[in-house]
Amino acid sequence: MSTDQPAPGPEDARPEPPAGGEQPPPGPPPPPPPGPAGGSPYGAAPPPPQEEVRDPLAGMPPLAHRWRRLVARIIDALIIGIPVGLVVGLAWGGYDVNNTGRSATQDLVYALVYFVYEALMLTTRGQTVGKMAMKIRVGMLQNGQIPAGPPGWTRAAVYSLPPIVPCCGSIFWLINVLWLLWDKPYRQALHDKAAKTVVVSTA
Repeated sequence: MSTDQPAPGPEDARPEPPAGGEQPPPGPPPPPPPGPAGGSPYGAAPPPPQEEVRDPLAGMPPLAHRWRRLVARIIDALIIGIPVGLVVGLAWGGYDVNNTGRSATQDLVYALVYFVYEALMLTTRGQTVGKMAMKIRVGMLQNGQIPAGPPGWTRAAVYSLPPIVPCCGSIFWLINVLWLLWDKPYRQALHDKAAKTVVVSTA
């Protein structure tokens, strides 16, 4: 009988398992496939989180209705216009619609008196007499405080003084007061924007 052993085959070349019967640890996983067009292999990046949209009117009293602002202006115009008209009329010895010099003087006096009246009322109370009657007030857009100091004077000047400028002043004044009809979200006229104010309800 021959004692020669058969030559080892490929199966006999496998490494023997370690002692104790444990299997060798698995190798690292294969890399993920490349993304489209050479991009990230993990696909498109997730969209950035969207910021929460803050309501610009949150925490603010209700905005004043446009008709309340209009009526308040009419009341203030009567409060200033009637005395100014009487004083100028008496100073000129009566009223004459054909006297353009008197008309220009009256317009100038009215604009200056109305400017001082509104500025003093806004910087101390945030309201004119007309606004008090209509239960509305002017506040700073940032914090709702009374527009004391420069903001109140700026607001009064932008509203009251342009009409004394011939021609162009009256056009600017008209655009100014109409601006709040389409302004959003705060219904500001141009004099509000200049002073950074907003008109709100106190009712």
